[in-house]
Amino acid sequence: MSGTPSHDHGRSIDWGGTSADYAACRPGYPPSFYDRLAALGVGLTEQRLLDLGAGTGAVSREFAWRGCMVSGVDVAENQIRAAREMAREEGLSVDFRVGPAEDTDFPDASFDVITAAQSWLYFDRERAIAEVKRLLAPGGRLMTCHICWLPREDAVARRSEELVLKHNPDWTAGDYSGDIPAFPKWARSHSCLAGMFYYDEPIRFTREQWRGRIRACRGVGATLAAEQVEGFDREHVALLAKTVPEEFTILHRIDAHIFAPEPTTE
Repeated sequence: MSGTPSHDHGRSIDWGGTSADYAACRPGYPPSFYDRLAALGVGLTEQRLLDLGAGTGAVSREFAWRGCMVSGVDVAENQIRAAREMAREEGLSVDFRVGPAEDTDFPDASFDVITAAQSWLYFDRERAIAEVKRLLAPGGRLMTCHICWLPREDAVARRSEELVLKHNPDWTAGDYSGDIPAFPKWARSHSCLAGMFYYDEPIRFTREQWRGRIRACRGVGATLAAEQVEGFDREHVALLAKTVPEEFTILHRIDAHIFAPEPTTE
């Protein structure tokens, strides 16, 4: 996915710099998430599915495991390189391409489902909506989703966030309230709500995995220079050694909205 200057007070965001940690340490959505989506008609066998802002392909690959015919796009070449390698290692056929979500090179009406996992906020929304409408076949669906730790309820997440802010005061993604709108305002003039859900689940980490997960957030690995990331990580190691056992869980809130885009009128 791409970053834009509208985030974090104009700081440049480069997700390509997080690719190694993103692939190794950023948790995918748990099986419960995909089961709930399937009950709402998303991620079914032989559905044609496009994953926008695919990153290293965790969501794309899981849908491929579940029998979907999957493509994924991301503007960060390093992310797509990692996604292709992981798909190859897992024996999966996924059409990963480098490119923007707002201007793909797929033909009209190519997909039954389009997904944007933790990425929709980084797109040029009006252009992305137009592209989604172009790419979806009749009856198609757009699914946006997030998996976010809850710093107001989880002390480990809160302390890690405090350290991120020490090293990057411009980071604006902290202190997530956990509020999930029933029908996001941005979608109301473009689509009908076909379904939504949210729930909480503890996600298991080792200290090493949580270090990598925090390095992969936009406030650290996607923004700071390499020496700044190293300085942050040294302090994070010390913090975790004092506060958590080798294995622990972080409470996350998982949400999804499924939209039926209205047809574009001339």
